[in-house]
Amino acid sequence: MTSGEQHARPTAGAASPGDARTDPRTARTKARLRASLLAECADRPLAEVSVSAVVRRAGVGRATFYLHYEDLTALAVDACADVVHAAVDALHAWQTDPSALPPARPPAALATFLGGAAGRAPLYRTLLLPGGGGPLGERLHRELRARSLAERAAVGAPRPELVASAVAATFTAVLADWLHGGLPADLADPAELADRIWLLLIALHRAG
Repeated sequence: MTSGEQHARPTAGAASPGDARTDPRTARTKARLRASLLAECADRPLAEVSVSAVVRRAGVGRATFYLHYEDLTALAVDACADVVHAAVDALHAWQTDPSALPPARPPAALATFLGGAAGRAPLYRTLLLPGGGGPLGERLHRELRARSLAERAAVGAPRPELVASAVAATFTAVLADWLHGGLPADLADPAELADRIWLLLIALHRAG
């Protein structure tokens, strides 16, 4: 892949991935590009994937790619948006009632999410850096903080901003370090990690 493949390619009138004006045709095209990228990354890291390979698999032209995405990283973040939503939903799967107290054990959805994330670890490691940085880390932190803040504020829990920031930062950083192999070997199992993360998050909620 040449260096120009990864660099931004300015395009007049390019729509952002989250453009609310997206029409069905655009949505279908972007879905094909996302699926193509994930397929290309199934057996090699993002750094070895080219725009040419992605558009060829998706059946679209390079101009179409740059109409919707600045570069491959922007496409990858969009393609990984589902993992962000899945993480947020998994952490709140127990909350059927706004006033309910968190259970002592994590919801089963959390271990399921972690197992799925491990399956795409090579791609996620490119976008979610150790400690929780990177474009995917920033998006996960932002959406998880917003969800935690809204739910904590809705029930009048103390210090919603502080606790929401702590919860988002802790989960994002632990997930990132786990995917990068930075945690002890006894936490390699998704179910075991889910138990440990849950204890940390419960402690943060109680401390607030």
